[in-house]
Amino acid sequence: MPDAAADPLIVAISSRTLFDMEDSHALFEREGLDAYADFQRSHEDDLLAPGVAFPLVRKLLGLNEGAPPEAPRVEVILISRNSADTGLRIFNSIEHHGLSIKRAAFSNGAPPYPYIKPFGSDLFLSAHAEDVRAALAAGVAAATLLPSRAPQHRHDQLRIAFDGDAVIFGDEGERVSREGGLAAFAAYERANAGQPLSGGPFRGFLDALHRLQTVFPMGENAPIRTALVTARSVPAHERVIRTLREWGIRLDEALFLGGRAKGPFLEAFGADIFFDDSEHNIVSARDHVAAGHVPHGVANPR
Repeated sequence: MPDAAADPLIVAISSRTLFDMEDSHALFEREGLDAYADFQRSHEDDLLAPGVAFPLVRKLLGLNEGAPPEAPRVEVILISRNSADTGLRIFNSIEHHGLSIKRAAFSNGAPPYPYIKPFGSDLFLSAHAEDVRAALAAGVAAATLLPSRAPQHRHDQLRIAFDGDAVIFGDEGERVSREGGLAAFAAYERANAGQPLSGGPFRGFLDALHRLQTVFPMGENAPIRTALVTARSVPAHERVIRTLREWGIRLDEALFLGGRAKGPFLEAFGADIFFDDSEHNIVSARDHVAAGHVPHGVANPR
């Protein structure tokens, strides 16, 4: 059995996704950095409300129960464009909520993404789209979360859902579909059913998450549950199944929706977060669950 404590899952997260900071961010947009800094210093004892990624972070850190403090299974790192001075309010809120976040990088307005890879991050979540794109370009799984208040609690399990093409897998299927239509895509997938798909930007994160899952018992009561939620349908399902088998990756559930809207299915699954490269799918999902846009592949030209 792999020793996940020796190689923890590391998630880097921005302050605007961890906490609801939209009032102060609006002040920054309206009046500038000095007004923002003055506001944060004068309110540093006022606790911040949980943001869109707060439930995810709490569940991730909860996976450390029973692990030695010096060797956690999961580590969450704060990556912030605040200065250390204006970030004091953030750490006061972290302490109040009992979140075991010990490491942080405050870039004082500069792009913070250069620090993501040295921390060994498997995943980066941010409200700043350019930082997300830069992290993806550096080979780190990353997604943009639009800030909002924390979503409602549905399950004690950590539940993570992924789109397939251009997220877990490469975007070759989407390219064929866009160039030749659905009939060409179906023919291409049938012809290549025995050939594993290439890995997408979230393959490394999925590997790390799967490694962490192996520490815990399998079954419905396991603390982590994963799902593939894809627009693919029969016969394009076969290549997905064979690819995951080739990689040695277990996904607990797989939904082949054939183009149906994903939002209601994600709500039924109870996802704490869903990752998709399509902004259209993210719009559908955000009405139901926290959703991270992965700006990768043919659907996201620069």
